[in-house]
Amino acid sequence: MFYKFDGFTQRLSGGAGPAVYSPQGLKPLVSSEPPTLIFATPTKVVSELGEGVQFLGQNKVHHFQKLFQKADGVPVHLKRGVPDRLLYRTTMALTIGGTIYCLVALFLAAQPKKRN
Repeated sequence: MFYKFDGFTQRLSGGAGPAVYSPQGLKPLVSSEPPTLIFATPTKVVSELGEGVQFLGQNKVHHFQKLFQKADGVPVHLKRGVPDRLLYRTTMALTIGGTIYCLVALFLAAQPKKRN
């Protein structure tokens, strides 16, 4: 059963499928006519080629699930070893350096100007 919000009673009421998906008599924006071609040569849809789409890469999801779900006490952002440690330490160094730079800039901006 489908439910829709009734604007008169301010409650949910039962309804048929099309009435629920098109509330208050609005019609869907899908046109029944195909769009006009923009280019001179039409392109072929994948289903018209007759062949399945071939994925050229290797699916690594299962490998990464094993790696990241292993209970070895290492944080997730460091699980892949040396590259992750290098990125983490670089990020921390830039963060600390930026904080120090901002504090120095604020200190210099807070100093009064000397008059000659």
